[in-house]
Amino acid sequence: MRSFMYTVKAPVGMHARHAGLLVQEAKKYASGVTMTLGERSADAKRILGLMGLGVKQGDVVKLTVEGEDEDEAALKLKAFMWENF
Repeated sequence: MRSFMYTVKAPVGMHARHAGLLVQEAKKYASGVTMTLGERSADAKRILGLMGLGVKQGDVVKLTVEGEDEDEAALKLKAFMWENF
């Protein structure tokens, strides 16, 4: 299992377009991807779950990647977060 923390810098937080992009990226990997904000978690391959977290600018989220390609997925998702959020 691999995980990393990320502070959301996007002024709009995670709205539908951003969540959709993250879902598309997460679906490229066989590993499960979970985003956690506080006590709540969501499957990063499901847009409604991500939207339900209500992530705003300045929030610190944790992404956890677990599965057969977790090393590659965690690296790519971390880079994706830095480029898009």
